[in-house]
Amino acid sequence: MPTRWSLTIDCAHPARLAEFWALALGYAPKPPPKGFGSWEEWFAHYDVPEEEWDDGAYLSDPDGDGPALSFMKVPEPKAGKNRLHLDVQAGGGREVPWEVRWPRVLEALARLTAAGATIVHEYEAQGRPDHYIMADPEGNEFCLL
Repeated sequence: MPTRWSLTIDCAHPARLAEFWALALGYAPKPPPKGFGSWEEWFAHYDVPEEEWDDGAYLSDPDGDGPALSFMKVPEPKAGKNRLHLDVQAGGGREVPWEVRWPRVLEALARLTAAGATIVHEYEAQGRPDHYIMADPEGNEFCLL
C-alpha cells in the first residue's frame, strides 16, 4: 500500500501563492477537516493563536487523485535554485502530438504570466519550442510543458 503524501511550499504570502497554484493546477482550497465548518473553527478548537491563522493555506485536487499542497509562511526569502520542482503538464504530456500540445502550453503560459509567473527560459527540441522553465510569483521554479 503506498504511503499518502503531500507537498509543502515555504513562502512569504501563503494565500496569494495558493491562489496562483490553484490556477496553475486546477486545484481548489482544501475543505476544513470533518466535523468543522471552517478552518477558523478548527484553529480555535486546537488553540492556534489568531495571529497565526493566515500563516498557511491549503489546496487539494478536486478529483482526489493528486497530492494535497500546503503553503507555509516563513520569515526568510527563497535562496538559490529549487532542488525539487513541479512539471505542470498543461499540454497533456509529450505523448500528445506537438500540434495539439503546444497551443495548450501557450494558453497556460498566458494565463500563468497574467497571474504573476515569469519565464526563466524557453527550451527547444527538434527545432521547435518544447517547454518553459518558469518561476511562480515568489520565484519558485517549475516547468511548463
